Amino acid sequence: MQQLDNNEALRNFSALVDFSNLINSTLDLNFSLNNILLTCFGKFHTTKGMIALLNDENYFEVKVSKGIPNNIISKFPKITIHNYETSGELSSYIEENNFPIVQDIKSSEGLKGILILGQRLTSKHYEEEDINFLKTILNVGSTAIENSIMVEKLKRVNRNLDAKVNQLSSLFDLSKEFSGILQIEMVSKMLVYSLIGQMLVSKYAVISCTSNALYFLENRFDENHLRNTLKECESSHFTKPLTRNELVDKYKPFAEVGVDLIVPMQIKGETKGLILLGKRKNELQYTQSDIEFVSSVGSLAIISIENARLFKETLEKQRLEKDLETARNIQNNLLPKTIPKFSNFEMAAFNKSARMVGGDYYDIVKLDEDKILFAIADVSGKGVPAALLMANIQAFLKSICKMKMQLAEATNLMNDLVAENTIMGSFITFFWGIIDNSKKELTYVNAGHNPPLHIRNSNITKLKKGGMILGVMETVIPYISETIKLESGDAIILFTDGITEAMNDKWEEFSDERLETLALLKYEESAQNILSHIKFNVEDFTHGAEQSDDITSLVIKVK
Repeated sequence: MQQLDNNEALRNFSALVDFSNLINSTLDLNFSLNNILLTCFGKFHTTKGMIALLNDENYFEVKVSKGIPNNIISKFPKITIHNYETSGELSSYIEENNFPIVQDIKSSEGLKGILILGQRLTSKHYEEEDINFLKTILNVGSTAIENSIMVEKLKRVNRNLDAKVNQLSSLFDLSKEFSGILQIEMVSKMLVYSLIGQMLVSKYAVISCTSNALYFLENRFDENHLRNTLKECESSHFTKPLTRNELVDKYKPFAEVGVDLIVPMQIKGETKGLILLGKRKNELQYTQSDIEFVSSVGSLAIISIENARLFKETLEKQRLEKDLETARNIQNNLLPKTIPKFSNFEMAAFNKSARMVGGDYYDIVKLDEDKILFAIADVSGKGVPAALLMANIQAFLKSICKMKMQLAEATNLMNDLVAENTIMGSFITFFWGIIDNSKKELTYVNAGHNPPLHIRNSNITKLKKGGMILGVMETVIPYISETIKLESGDAIILFTDGITEAMNDKWEEFSDERLETLALLKYEESAQNILSHIKFNVEDFTHGAEQSDDITSLVIKVK
């Protein structure tokens, strides 16, 4: 009897040695688990068993099983390391399926899992000797399991590290490429190629959001469906990446289109674009690492897209400024280059546009050796439209001067021409006059313009006679002219409302009163000096404020 016990002990020891050598010969987890089960099957003559290990979330998960139907495996209770010993679910599961053996798998670091065995083929009960042998097998096997799990984790970490290295390398290369591209189409293409290569997607969209308008830079979804879906959601709503589950819960229309991931492209916290990705070809879910990569690429891309857009706008602005500079030179050429000199009069004029080009106009035309025509006008509006209308006025004036008509009759014709060639809402305030040098007479017509100031002996007379502003309608009531006799020392100051309505930084106007006060103080000086005082006072008054309107003034001094 003693001999039989010794032989049994030797066989068990030999089996343990062979088992230890075999299970420690590899670091493959499935190999180790399968050999533990097979060793138990061979030793205890059972055909049913399973091993459940703790996963990363500390839940028990069946890793290997033999002889147990899938429907029983699928019903394995969801228990954690904290409640498995007290869990009624596990006890019920074991009892229902007639599993007599449940044994912990422990290593030096603690519990790793549990081994469950079914009934023996011989129907014999597991004896204490069997349990002790099983514990010995599991003690040996737990080390191999622990080593295998560690290796699996290291492999997983290495795979993640390799993926991160590849992504970082791609990001580095992309950052260099993006920084040298100033074409939106090329940036979006490069972004798409990088996403296709890294994420393995066939459906995608890259959308730019500018001034609440959406532009599809790239798209492989149903555009109409996607556009309608985007109309329901403002881009500003997307402040963080959204995965498939979040889209199903909050933005179901996107999920219906086939979108699995939405990543906002942001600059300083403001969403400037969206990246939409469909299902991956390898059927894998988007991991946090994937989302971080897409966000990083998107951040690089949107900066380049914005730079490209700003560069394009700058080029267009430069072209426009060049065109406006040309227009400004043309407009300046329309103004008198020199002022004719007469024995009894002197003149000085000044014009400054609020923009590159403007709608204020003045002209001085020598009719003959004794007569000179002068005019001042203010076209409604500012900028290019006003400048074009001003050019028309100059052309009309030059043509009418050659016709040698009476001033009132010429004003009727001028109004008809302006009314015929302007759109509704455009108009011109206009004043012109003819000075006779030998007679010292002034004949004028005021077509709704700010009345010029005629200063004599410290008294101001406003020259108002004429009619309505030009361009409102064709002439119904003829314009009238007035002729006045001028005396030595008289001064006439013509101006546009850009002077009297010039504002300072307190939103106060320069006003007619200030201009009239200044005129009375300086009217005895030369025409150029009077004009210089007007310019200086207006500029001093508006110092620190933006010029809001064109400024023009014409001063006539009688010698």
